[in-house]
Amino acid sequence: MTRFRPCIDLHRGAVKQIVGSSLKDDGSAPQTNFESDQPAAFFADLYRKDGLTGGHVIQLGPGNGEAAAQALAAYPGGLQIGGGITPENATQWLQLGASHVIVTSWLFDKDGYFSLDRLNRLVAEVGAGQLVIDLSCRAKNGGWVVAMDRWQKETDLWLNPETLRQLSQVCAEFLIHAADVEGKCEGIDPDLVAFLGEHSPVPCTYAGGARSLDDLEQVQTLSRGRVDLTIGSALDIFGGTQVAYRDCLAWNRGG
Repeated sequence: MTRFRPCIDLHRGAVKQIVGSSLKDDGSAPQTNFESDQPAAFFADLYRKDGLTGGHVIQLGPGNGEAAAQALAAYPGGLQIGGGITPENATQWLQLGASHVIVTSWLFDKDGYFSLDRLNRLVAEVGAGQLVIDLSCRAKNGGWVVAMDRWQKETDLWLNPETLRQLSQVCAEFLIHAADVEGKCEGIDPDLVAFLGEHSPVPCTYAGGARSLDDLEQVQTLSRGRVDLTIGSALDIFGGTQVAYRDCLAWNRGG
């Protein structure tokens, strides 16, 4: 069954919902849909009280370490952590309470070429059972290419059945943001969801574009219940008007 999975996106220490395609390294402010006056730990504690599992904390750039650590402390073992994960800090994040570490950019060199050696180093440090590989991607040439550095830079890795098959052998889950629609509340990428449902050998969470509770039903149908869904900007706890958090809880509890 497709589940709703919660998220906490951090930008400069604050909980925000951002249009993914607007994140840049040139100092310009990203397009922000919502910024909370509540700390990250508030949302982590909310998820803990409601028994939500498999959610993720994503650090979008620097300045988020303290907020992320506080969120993990509020829900030990209940949240995954991503953003700047390397073999040097991965174990520390697990010790701080993360259930899994999420990795993207570390798997590539500065020019965007995938490095099996880098992946093996991380697996040796934390083990496949606590590793989530983030294959967030952009649509290109009728397929999807993995993007790194907060979805700004395309890599040489394509999201295809062989990529999913090979990487599934060294990780517990995949997390995949559809960067082209992330934060826009204009609908999910149905082709990507169906592709993941057909080809992912391990649990997989899709994020990007969700705008209504019906999207949970759509993901359930398209993936045959094999892909979970994260809802961000459309959610009322993040300032949205299209999806009620309590309705997502009800969905996970079977209505």
